[in-house]
Amino acid sequence: MEIDREIMFGQQIKKLRMLKNLSQVDLANKLNVTKQSVSNWENENIMPSVDMLIKIAKYFNVTTDYLLGLSEKHTLNSDGLSDLQISHIQTIINDILQ
Repeated sequence: MEIDREIMFGQQIKKLRMLKNLSQVDLANKLNVTKQSVSNWENENIMPSVDMLIKIAKYFNVTTDYLLGLSEKHTLNSDGLSDLQISHIQTIINDILQ
């Protein structure tokens, strides 16, 4: 997934939320916040706290830099995978990028 460096935090949250087919209410429930909080983030009215930013990044399996538009790198959670499984996934990613 590529990120446009001009994309603001709110647009990035909305894009990630929509990719998971979540409503604002769904995401709010997942993060234990109000729908109004999610709406305010997406509309650039407020920014989440640092703790919430980390929670959002973990939920979407991305870095905080990615959320903030500081990096184009999108991460995958490899917790629980063996080194061999990670190697296979990296091979698939390399094939896709060619």
